[in-house]
Amino acid sequence: MNSTPDEQLTSAQAQSILENLPERIRLAFIARAAELDYLIEAVVEMALAGYLDSEAIAFVDCKPNRGKRVA
Repeated sequence: MNSTPDEQLTSAQAQSILENLPERIRLAFIARAAELDYLIEAVVEMALAGYLDSEAIAFVDCKPNRGKRVA
């Protein structure tokens, strides 16, 4: 399913959301974006989508081999 540009957060919109969050939550978003090597707007969007829709792509869907034990 392809999204149209108006269905995705812009960098400015993501920054506006982040500016209004408590510092520890804002820093957690920034750290997760760095960990996943994703744009901050994608991380904010995934967090919101995951909260609103249990079927939406979430952080566990990213980097699927991360966190798995290697025998």
